[in-house]
Amino acid sequence: MAYGISTYAYFWRISERAPRPMTLTDMLRDTAALGGEVFQICDYAPLAGYDAARLADVRDTARDLGIRLELGTRGIRTDHLLTHLDIAGALDVTLVRSMLHVPGHRPDPTEATALLKESVPRYADAGVTLGLETYEQVSTDDLLTVVRGVGSEHLGVVLDPGNSVARLERPADVVAATAPHVVNIHVKDFAFTRRDGWVGFTYAGCPLGEGLLDHDGMVAAVRPGERGINQIVEHWLPWQDEGFEATARLEHQWTQHSINTLLRSE
Repeated sequence: MAYGISTYAYFWRISERAPRPMTLTDMLRDTAALGGEVFQICDYAPLAGYDAARLADVRDTARDLGIRLELGTRGIRTDHLLTHLDIAGALDVTLVRSMLHVPGHRPDPTEATALLKESVPRYADAGVTLGLETYEQVSTDDLLTVVRGVGSEHLGVVLDPGNSVARLERPADVVAATAPHVVNIHVKDFAFTRRDGWVGFTYAGCPLGEGLLDHDGMVAAVRPGERGINQIVEHWLPWQDEGFEATARLEHQWTQHSINTLLRSE
């Protein structure tokens, strides 16, 4: 098991709101400086345009920094997943995260199972594991129906219990149901706060340990240390009214706090 950081921990600093968005190399160096051992390049659109030389440069930079790479995408069409399997090979990646639904393609469990039976054996042959993330667009029951239907050690669940709250699924229930199938964990805390005038709630991120995520309970259920499952830091940090500098500073502080908290928990 190792602790790492996702591109989602740099959400604002790589966005169009940044005066100079961080590059992939910037994020890798920052991850190493913060003590992370893994970097998950998750839903990072520029990567699709990298040629072989540029992918090799990313791989070598990570290796020089002592960072292992993971990859994240969305969608399960066969050609899409095989393209990302090629990218995984170029980056020496052994775990790819995906999601079942993308705009224009929302397969039901039967179709999803059939599609994944085409690509997962190729992942297995390459020694790469595919993880499907828990999130509000797909019920946890349906997600597990697909994982069990494919029936491969190289297909599992990327556990992010905060995502499923919007489907009215309790985080503890999601953890309990998916625990035997988890291959990767996204660590982000979350909380509800009352809106002005007590008119509804805002559901957003918060520093690790200050919200509703029962991280200790999740670790006890999944046993990542015993099973070699990496824990990857992400955030749901709202944009700060003070602007980019304040937002970027807080984003960095949350990431540092999360990594330090995880390292202290060992």
